[in-house]
Amino acid sequence: MPLKFFVLAISLIAMAGEAQALGRIADVALYDRTENRTLPVYFHDGRYYVAGKPGNDYQITLRNRQPAEIMTVISVDGINAVTGETAHWSQGGYVLGAAAAYAIGGWRKNLHSVARFYFTELDASYAARSARPENVGVIGVAIFRPKTRPAASPEALRPEMNTDKRRDSTPTDRAAGRSAPTENLAEDSAGRQTQASPPPQLNKSLGTGHGTREHAPVLQTSFERAAAVPDEVITIYYDSYQNLLARGVIRPPAMAHPAAFPGRFVPDPS
Repeated sequence: MPLKFFVLAISLIAMAGEAQALGRIADVALYDRTENRTLPVYFHDGRYYVAGKPGNDYQITLRNRQPAEIMTVISVDGINAVTGETAHWSQGGYVLGAAAAYAIGGWRKNLHSVARFYFTELDASYAARSARPENVGVIGVAIFRPKTRPAASPEALRPEMNTDKRRDSTPTDRAAGRSAPTENLAEDSAGRQTQASPPPQLNKSLGTGHGTREHAPVLQTSFERAAAVPDEVITIYYDSYQNLLARGVIRPPAMAHPAAFPGRFVPDPS
């Protein structure tokens, strides 16, 4: 059944740091625009997490890995980033052409602009300010394949440069960023004991704010889904680095405790 019109993402970007992206049909990552880096992903208890810094702008970067177009419905704190409705995957979203990439930098205000995403305390988040704080701290991307796969017209896929040209230039391994099991006590190669520092106390949880307007043009197009249920759903939880430490998502840094008597005799210096 034909669906309503959806936003067609036509901005092509170079998304470095793809090793920290998630997904099979499309790569999804969070990019800190203030610090110009892709945020590392931590895996804990079956969930994926990223650590955000309060006040920093961020964007959701998408890259279609398919030879045909896809549609992505974006949920930020339980709110559809295009329509502003309480999010459900039956709603409108972004359509990406074959192998295309796009950076979603904010809440869509019209076909020409968005209000920037930025990390902020829960009380100042857009969800809380619109009386919907229940799902603050999670980003979801529901991905749909098309029912039919007609060749897109050259006009519809005309490249248009993204206004934010800052990129993460450091490649990383796909497994990098996942948290390792925490050990209370360990011993290094010199025979010294190390002990994990005590976890910090929880601060206020992070949410996503409704920031300043910026130019982010898109087009409208129609899209017919292959099924009513998404082909893939990617869920990323986020909070401050300190809160993720306190919750055990991120392994705390180890504190070295030198041993007073590590050996028996005095060796020659190297």
